[in-house]
Parts: sequence; C-alpha cells; structure tokens
Amino acid sequence: MYFRSGESFLRIKKHPIIEFRDQKRIQFYYNNKKKVGYTGDSIGSALHALDIKHLTTSLVYDSARGFFCGIGKCSSCLMKVNGIPNVRTCIAPLKADIHVETQDKLADLPDAEFKNISKKKIDVDILVVGGGPAGMCASVEAARQGAKVLLVDENQHIGGQLIKQTHMFFGSKNERAGTRGIQIAKDLEEEIKDFEKNSKINLMLDSTLIGYYEGEKNRYRFGVVKRIDYDSKLYDVCCKSVILCCGAMEDMLLFPGNALPGVYGAGGVQTLMNVYGIKPGKNVVMVGAGNVGLIVSYQLLQAGVHVDRVIEAMPFIGGYHVHAAKLRRCGVPIFTSYSIKEVYGDGKVEGCVVVRLDKNWRPVKGSEEKISCDTVCLAVGLTPSIRILSQIDVRIKFIPEAGGYIALHDENMQTTVNGVYVAGDSSGIEEASTAMIEGKIAGVSSALHLGYNKEEGKKLRKQYVGDLKRLRLGPFGEKSRVAKEKISNVLEAKK
Repeated sequence: MYFRSGESFLRIKKHPIIEFRDQKRIQFYYNNKKKVGYTGDSIGSALHALDIKHLTTSLVYDSARGFFCGIGKCSSCLMKVNGIPNVRTCIAPLKADIHVETQDKLADLPDAEFKNISKKKIDVDILVVGGGPAGMCASVEAARQGAKVLLVDENQHIGGQLIKQTHMFFGSKNERAGTRGIQIAKDLEEEIKDFEKNSKINLMLDSTLIGYYEGEKNRYRFGVVKRIDYDSKLYDVCCKSVILCCGAMEDMLLFPGNALPGVYGAGGVQTLMNVYGIKPGKNVVMVGAGNVGLIVSYQLLQAGVHVDRVIEAMPFIGGYHVHAAKLRRCGVPIFTSYSIKEVYGDGKVEGCVVVRLDKNWRPVKGSEEKISCDTVCLAVGLTPSIRILSQIDVRIKFIPEAGGYIALHDENMQTTVNGVYVAGDSSGIEEASTAMIEGKIAGVSSALHLGYNKEEGKKLRKQYVGDLKRLRLGPFGEKSRVAKEKISNVLEAKK
C-alpha cells in the first residue's frame, strides 16, 4: 500500500496495488486562470483532478463535452493549447506555463506562414504501429529474429491497455497467468529497452502515424508526426514490412445525456484511475457486466470510489463469474435485463435513470428508477481501429463476432496485402492474452517475410499458432473461434 499526498479530493491517496509517486508540482493556465498540476499528468487528467470536467463544446448541440475515451480516439477533449486548436488533451502531456482554453465554437486556425516543412527520413525493416500488448510483443519477437524495428505509439506511456490492468491474468504460464497487467507492461518495456540498447528497436512515443503514401517498389511509406512541446516534427518512414496493432475504440450507447461530462468509456475510467491516479468521481453506475465492466467496477472500489450498481441489458452476466462474485462480496449489486434510459445534469452528470427490459429488450413501463450519481461508466464493447488498414487497401469485412469491420488475415496474421500484418484488437476484439500471442505471431511472420532466421522462426511461429488455438478453447473462446472461422471462410472463397 502506498500513500500519496495531494490537495485534490479526486487524486487517489491510497491504493492496494499501484504506487502513485508524488511528482513535481507545475503551474499552468486554464482559461487565463492559474492552476497547478503535476509532472506525469496529461492536460485532461490535470483538469479532471481539479474537478474541471467541461473540456469542449459540441458544435452541433452547443452542449458540454468531457473526458471519455482517454486514448485520443474521440473528440470530446479537444481544446486550444498555446494557441493551437483541437489538441487531444487526454493524451497531450501537461507542461509548465502552458495556456489551455476551452473551445466553445469551431476553432479558428492560428495565424501562420506556410514554410518548407523539414522532415527526417527513417529507413527500417519493420514498422510496428501501436505500443499495446500486441505491438510490444510483435516488436520484441521481430527484433529477436534479427530485424530492425521502429515502434510508434501516440501516448506518453508504452503498454496500451496493460498499464491499466491491475488484475491477474488467467491462462497458463505461457500467458503469464498470475501476473498483473501492469507488471507485464513493465516486463515487456524492459525487453524493448534491451533491444533499444542494441539498436534493434527504435521506440517513438508521443508520435502519430498520419497516413500511408506511395513508396518505392516492395517498400511501404508512412508519415509520422512526433509531438515536441506542442510543436511537431515530421518523419518520412520507409519500411519493408508493417505490423498494425492500432487497438480499438470505445462503443457508445444512445440515450439522452450520453455525452455529458461524467459519462465515460470504461477505458477512460481506467486511464484516469490506474495511469494518472485520479478518481473519475465519487459515485458510479456501471453499464455492462462483461469482463471489462466487472473488472473496472472492482478497480473503482480499489481506488476508493463507490459503485452503486452494475446493470446489464442481457438476461445473464457475460463476464467470468469469479469477477462477479468479487463484486457481490463487496456489496455491489448486479442487475441483469436492465439498461440506462437517460442521464441528467446541468453541464455534468448529476444522476441517471435505469429501466428494466422485457424478453424482447423493450423497456418495462413503470420500472424506471432514478439514481443519484456523478459518473456513468459504459463498458459496452469496442470497435476495431482499421482506418490506416483501409488506406493501405487491405480487404475489410464486417464480422460481428470480431467486433465489427476488421482486416482479413490468415493464421500468420498477414492481411490480404503482402507484407502487411495485423494483431490485437484491430484483428478482432479479444483479451490481452490473445493480443500478445497474435503480436508474437505477427512479429515472427514479418521477420520471416524478410528472410530472417527462417528455420527457427518457422518452428517458433508454429508453436505460437498452437498456443493461440489452445487459448481459444472452451466456452469463453467460442465467439473468437467463430470469428476466425468466418475470416478463414471469406479468404478461402476469395481464392
């Protein structure tokens, strides 16, 4: 247990698992008013710790918007920083003396002269996009086979979802069973640093892949922008192969008030709590009783936040019952066949209305219940991020069991474009354990594609493919098995 000082009631003081180290206090300006945050904060998290939840305003509805996804994939946190509009403050690091302003209308572009933009060219064997569990494992495995790798991630921290996961993993020793996600992230980061010392992996954080461009024969070309104190540097990246581990985006439910500050995606809540050490609020209603909803609810309790209840539209709990049992032992009720009807509040969440559903998923009249809360957390699924895959002209197909539109790929994680690989949630929504094995397969396959370590690499890939199939055995792997079978059938039909 670690004690943390700090004057904000939203900053977590004690946590049974995570050590939130005191950082240096830094001064910044919010709408021309002097504020104080800490090194290591993002702009969005620093404002949230000060109970400032209104970050931007809807252009269409002229209503408040706030922190939602925490990974830079929605537009709810766009603000003007040092005169630059549309900065994603949920991932932009807090710096001393910066000026942050709320955008209340369509942001005016700053005055600027167009100049020749200097760019630096990087030539590498393999580009890996996304530093989550799949991307980290892909980078390590490719480098282990002898390839030179550039790993690009747009966040301040490497690790993706792993740095938010305080629970212990299931599975076997190979899947790091009994180890917390936050520790797995640290272990993989150490491996990457070891390869950095030998110049096998080049890690670029705070960097965004902005597009795919025409390259030379048998090579791929991408634009990557690295943020440096709210200025940018452009890199022209050329590679022989690319592994896209772009993750996923939070799903949304349609109901009145769904965009009020205080309505979060489950990943956004985890980011605030487990990365920045900040409570999303005092009293939470969780929507969704899958593994994510159950796990995040327990993490809220660990952070000292009251969870009023978990509601689930399905007539049964979708997650592991071991997670549900932990919540019930802590006194958190789980209501199945219930959904959220509306969220209300003046500029932020002040409460919500839940309603019971009949067997046809229709609201039961008279079953509405009004709940006082300041936070509504949506754990209602994820959608794969495939935009850059589409730009490369990878064949895309809608597979419901995989979470939506995904890139078609074979068992070696190669897409329909030669030399382009995919792993993790971009290939179908699953657990972090499967994402790591997919990353390993993609890393070895990409290296084999370039001619590295052929004999040993083929044996290793066969082992990983077998590990992945075994991990998907059992009732909880059925959805993933169906998704992969559908993908294989589509590829076979194409042949």
